[in-house]
Amino acid sequence: MELHRRNVLGLGGLAALATALTPALSGCSSTLPEADVTAAGFGEDATGTVRLWCRAATVVGVRQVVDAFNASQDEVTVEVTPVLDGQYVTKLATAIRGGNVPDIVDIDDINSMLFIYRDSFTDLTPLVEQLDFADRLNPGQLGLATRDGRNYGVPYIADNSALFYNTELFERAGLDPVEHTRDLPGMLEAARAIGALGDGTYGWSIDGNAAGILGFVVQPHIWAADAPNVVGEVGEQRGSMADNDAVRRTFEFYRTMWAEKLLPQANFSGDGARWGADFRDGTVGMFPSNFSVAVLNASEEMQAKTGVVLLPGPDGGRATFAGGDNLCIPRGAPNASGAWRFARFALDLPQQQNLPAGGYIPVRSDAATPEYREKYPLAVAPLDGIEGAYAPTTLAYNLLFNQQDSPWIAAFRRAVFDGDLDGALTQGQKDFDRILEQAQL
Repeated sequence: MELHRRNVLGLGGLAALATALTPALSGCSSTLPEADVTAAGFGEDATGTVRLWCRAATVVGVRQVVDAFNASQDEVTVEVTPVLDGQYVTKLATAIRGGNVPDIVDIDDINSMLFIYRDSFTDLTPLVEQLDFADRLNPGQLGLATRDGRNYGVPYIADNSALFYNTELFERAGLDPVEHTRDLPGMLEAARAIGALGDGTYGWSIDGNAAGILGFVVQPHIWAADAPNVVGEVGEQRGSMADNDAVRRTFEFYRTMWAEKLLPQANFSGDGARWGADFRDGTVGMFPSNFSVAVLNASEEMQAKTGVVLLPGPDGGRATFAGGDNLCIPRGAPNASGAWRFARFALDLPQQQNLPAGGYIPVRSDAATPEYREKYPLAVAPLDGIEGAYAPTTLAYNLLFNQQDSPWIAAFRRAVFDGDLDGALTQGQKDFDRILEQAQL
């Protein structure tokens, strides 16, 4: 199976990023001039070349929009430079220190804050306020480009987690998939009923040895309960693990499924290399993942018997990981006006509504028109539940969640596979606090 950006989450592709983060960013605070985004004609009268850096994992989708933009006019030409995901932060920090920056960057939204808190990106607030759809932008992603009420980027493509389910297995088990995916007890009941069908079926599947995947699909259960596990403002943050009832109950939910063999044995060592293969084969009832892995890579037959809802909390509510990319304009960008002209084009509905063809979700809730819903029915849930899109604003995300020896995966595995829930939460609290204390500005 081709490895898309979403699979890289599970392979720990960002682990190298975490270890290199401090030296790469330590001297990248920008002293480069900031473009006057309020100047007359900014983003409208632009000409020339725009240099765009994008993550190598998203280059296909980016080029699709760039080609459309270049074909739509002849005043501005966008040139794309793909950068390997594991090298992105280091290369961008080096460019900022050297004063030779691209005009615009397509950056993982989780990493936007690393540069925003070092004054490296242009304040785009006046431009964002002028967008007549600003209130329809994905709030979780926009939040990852916002500091002190100022916007230093805009969401571009969304990569949201959700709960995909096999309607055929639910029907065979005599269950209503909507009713039985409202909370953890309902899903446990459904997992037991589907597992009891036999024929090698399982109620649930998750790659339990993939740090990025566990951060992507497990955390929304606790966010749906309005109980984040990272609390406080950047610079004064702490973990919320030991006394977090939503974390405890979520881990208990997974522990019960593992103990009752409702999860495939392969989940213990699953590292993301075959993420979702069992669900796409039709043997799994419920699968927390994203559109690309669960739907885009599936057969038409499997797509026809797939349903989707956002991930529920222990007692209800819904949430989704606000993953994806933001577009940001570095301070010192030679053609900031042309960069914004491209960004504005990328946010227009025709470009946004075509994103599912490449495995992504639009960042605008108003993209879910009747035509869109008919064409991409399994890419609607994150838009209808866009207010539930969230990801923690922290400078330590990669260290806390994506690195393969991160405290989140350690706590999950200790609680779920070893059965030591109390020890997992106690140690998790200590490790979260230690990392957050070290990740000061």
